[in-house]
Amino acid sequence: MTLIAIGLALWALPHWFKRLAPEMRAGIGDKAKGVVAVATLAGLVLMVLGYRGSEFVPVYTPMPGMGHANNTLMLISVFLFGVGGTKGVLYTRLRHPMLLGTVIWAVAHLLVNGDQASILLFGGMGLWALISMGLINRAGAWVVPANGRGFKGDLMNVAGTLLLFGVIAMVHKWLGHPVFAGTYY
Repeated sequence: MTLIAIGLALWALPHWFKRLAPEMRAGIGDKAKGVVAVATLAGLVLMVLGYRGSEFVPVYTPMPGMGHANNTLMLISVFLFGVGGTKGVLYTRLRHPMLLGTVIWAVAHLLVNGDQASILLFGGMGLWALISMGLINRAGAWVVPANGRGFKGDLMNVAGTLLLFGVIAMVHKWLGHPVFAGTYY
């Protein structure tokens, strides 16, 4: 649990540094990018190691059949992660598609995992995304992107989403968490 908490801090604080201390961040210049990247990667590694090494301590029992809701939400989440890269219709409609995808990812996982480590990891990442949205919104008005690829971008994103979801499902199965079982308990 400690590794998860440290990992979350190493993930969140570098991401928030630019928003919480903009003058300091500007003074550091491009040198900060490497430090931010290393700290963020270290945070990710610690979260994974901490989660994999945590003892299972149940807090609540997920409702039966929530695996289907999880899978549906995960498809939406993965799609939202691709919005900025494929620049489809939603690219000009959503300010924070990746952060929204992170919140949906967190909710999806909390629907099927009721243990302490899962609550800390997924709840923490969801909270990080919500706070990040607030910090970005506070920093200034959104300049709506002028153009995108329209539906062509969305079709590219759908194809990428299905491919990536398949890879994610295989990795989860390899880790002992089959995603198409319908429920996890």
